[in-house]
Amino acid sequence: MTESSAASASGVQRVLDLAAGVLVDLDIDVVLERVLEAARELTGARYAALGVLDQSGSELGRFITLGVDEPTRGRIGPRPRGHGVLGELIRDPVALRVADVGAHPHSYGFPLGHPDMKTFLGVPVSVGDRPFGNLYLTEKARAEQFTEEDEQAVVRLAEIAGIAIDHARRFGGVQAQRSELQQTVRALDATVQIARVVGGETDLERILELVAKRGRALVSARALVIEHEERGEMVIAAGAGELPGGLIGKSVDLQESLAAAALRTSRTLRLEDEPNRARFGRHGLGKFGVRAVAGLVVPLLFRGKGFGVLLAVDRQIDGPSFTADDQRLLEAFAASAATAIANARYLETERRNQKLTAAEQERGRWARELHDETLQNLAALRMGISAQLRSGNPETATGLMRNAVDALQAEIDNLRALISDVRPTALDDVGLQAAVENLADRARKHGLVVELSIDLAYERGRERDRHVNELETAFYRITQEALTNARKHAGATRAFIDVSETETLLRLTVRDDGNGFDPAVKTQGFGLYGMHERAALLGGTLKVNSAPGEGTEITVIVPAQRRSRQLAELVPSGVELR
Repeated sequence: MTESSAASASGVQRVLDLAAGVLVDLDIDVVLERVLEAARELTGARYAALGVLDQSGSELGRFITLGVDEPTRGRIGPRPRGHGVLGELIRDPVALRVADVGAHPHSYGFPLGHPDMKTFLGVPVSVGDRPFGNLYLTEKARAEQFTEEDEQAVVRLAEIAGIAIDHARRFGGVQAQRSELQQTVRALDATVQIARVVGGETDLERILELVAKRGRALVSARALVIEHEERGEMVIAAGAGELPGGLIGKSVDLQESLAAAALRTSRTLRLEDEPNRARFGRHGLGKFGVRAVAGLVVPLLFRGKGFGVLLAVDRQIDGPSFTADDQRLLEAFAASAATAIANARYLETERRNQKLTAAEQERGRWARELHDETLQNLAALRMGISAQLRSGNPETATGLMRNAVDALQAEIDNLRALISDVRPTALDDVGLQAAVENLADRARKHGLVVELSIDLAYERGRERDRHVNELETAFYRITQEALTNARKHAGATRAFIDVSETETLLRLTVRDDGNGFDPAVKTQGFGLYGMHERAALLGGTLKVNSAPGEGTEITVIVPAQRRSRQLAELVPSGVELR
């Protein structure tokens, strides 16, 4: 091997070794820096630069240097745009090697403060078949000129650099798509989170509390507050994180607060903007002692209607400002939260309407029974007595009076039954077992055969205390409603009532042999709804097992709640009950 070929082989090996370092990283900025380092090491140049073409391809959009320190770069002034000798490679993208760059016919000279540069080597860099930019080297070591070998080596390096830049660009695109996908997944996860958390929850206060906690965690906020309009005021309804005590329940200005502004414009506001900061301090949370450097105010919108705002302050990781991704994420979360809040409000309104309707139906039932039975019977009795008085026959007066007394007693019993429906005295006086037995007796008088099995701890002497009023009343009303449905609507002839309890649970079962029905079919009445509502309010469950022609079975299970324990919860610790 000749000395020339050995040197050439050595140069190729150096290019390959340096190229390996260039190809290691897939971050495009790191790749460009390594290309400069490799080119300078390969040629012994003091200065290296890489000019990246702008979108038009006629000027340099970026100019990256190596070998020029910051103070010198500052003295040089604005970066080159690609005029003079640098522009030669833009106009004619082939390698250019010059012994004295200042003597080149297209040289513009150097600005004040620029280091002296004489020898020059420029090589175009292409990505695929499109120009990417140019690699510039100046001031070869020991004042020597750049050689043909230097030029060939840098041309090879530029080719490899083009491949590395292409890979880095592709990887960067994949990374951007991956980041976008991750952002989409996070937004979807936020939607799933709030749907999962509040899916089984209908209490508005609880939903707002859950939304505040999940929203704060989602964007790493120091604190998050929910404000929503309530009875003509913008109320601080829930919060999570570092907040002053006593904040929940306070009102902010309905017209001038940030919440009002976000709802009017239906867009997210940033606390960093000076007008928003002023609103925050004068009309919003700031006047209650909440301090914030940055924040997001995201409207809670559902079908074009505003239900309030999420106000997140001070990002704890890499903050305090929130990123654009944080904003998109919180907006996606807010959309799900608004849906949950809207549904809770709808259910709350629907429940209130159903309760009012049920109460009106119950009043109507009392009115019908008073009219159809008591009042009509009393009217008939009055007419009979009046007719007898007009006849003046004393022989029948005694019998008539006896009949009148019997009729009056029957109506007194009817009135007592109605009064017992309103509030059963047996429940107050002697407890749940006696009240249920009384219900069974009344049902028997109407022709329904009722079997009873009652095993309650208080009545059997296993417990000293009765259950709380709400629980006893619920069991009484559910039993009453079930027997009424069996007798009046299902055509039942027999019914069975079972009431039992363990240390922690009470269980009620009412079964009849009536016509049955399909529980999945919505009915006009509110009986079943009321039963479910009573069980739910006690933290229990109600199940209905029925089918057409197969009778009905209603099962209720609720936690045991004794009066002594309820009283103990109301009395502060350390206070002795005597």
